[in-house]
Amino acid sequence: MANWRQHARKSPSRGGNALARSNFFCNNCELTQGESGRLLRFAQPMTAHGEYISSRDYKRLCQLIYQQAGINLGTERKTMLEVRIKRRLRALDIPSYSHYCDYLFGHQGMKEELIHLIDVVTTNKTDFFREAGHFDYLVQNALPEFMERNTNGRPFVIWSAGCSTGEEPYTMAIVLNEFAQTRPGFRFRILASDISNTVLDDAVVGVYSEAEIQPVASHLRRKYFMRSRDKSRSKVRVVPELRRQVEFRRLNFMDADYRMQEKADAVFCRNVIIYFDRPTQERILQKLSDCLVVGGHMFVGHAETLHDMTLPLSPLAPSVYRRIHG
Repeated sequence: MANWRQHARKSPSRGGNALARSNFFCNNCELTQGESGRLLRFAQPMTAHGEYISSRDYKRLCQLIYQQAGINLGTERKTMLEVRIKRRLRALDIPSYSHYCDYLFGHQGMKEELIHLIDVVTTNKTDFFREAGHFDYLVQNALPEFMERNTNGRPFVIWSAGCSTGEEPYTMAIVLNEFAQTRPGFRFRILASDISNTVLDDAVVGVYSEAEIQPVASHLRRKYFMRSRDKSRSKVRVVPELRRQVEFRRLNFMDADYRMQEKADAVFCRNVIIYFDRPTQERILQKLSDCLVVGGHMFVGHAETLHDMTLPLSPLAPSVYRRIHG
């Protein structure tokens, strides 16, 4: 397994752990305020001419996003893209979408802005215990099977592929800790990845609202979350023991190599591939399957289908598959 922990570092601005920027796209992906000013400083406000992305620029942006992240926006998401890119216009003090595209498609933009573009266009909807039946299947079927065939005492490796702000891998940590209490000697590793550095930073910190943890049973909320000392804030934080059990890493599904030196026993890639076209979905699932041990389990979203795909996966239950043959 690759050294996933090497990507975490201390961040004074967040008051704790935050994810270090990876070098998948560039070595220095953050623009400081001074740097953005030196690179491109526009004082004038956005004009009516610059309030919309032109057809030409939309086509260029769609091609770039597809090439770099595999996300197929199609022709109907222009307004959505305008709303999301507007955040970058404000951050860089750029007055129009056309100026932004001029910057983005230049050498410096490709080096320093591309990663931020991918951040704003990715969708990050997630919840604790989302599609809870998968966790029931994990506890009732996948984990007992692992215990039966695990004769050398190695840890159970589970990967949250497309972890967003961390609700899924922390749910895994809760479930596996509870399982371990009844299975002496059971050990596990939790890997979590996402393409967005922004959501990974939030995931590492592990702070959520009271409303966000409502899907967690009350006795587990008391056990695995700490409430803010400031009673006026309805915030909780994942306990340190749980946060230490999740190894976060930035990963782009379009990368040729996922850098997995040890294969996983279970992969959760749920409600992620729906954003890709069919050929890209199959390529991603093939690479994810290659990261599974034979006999391991693949969990996908209930809205996602593997029908007519040529993959080394055999269906076991709705949206649950087993890795077959090497």
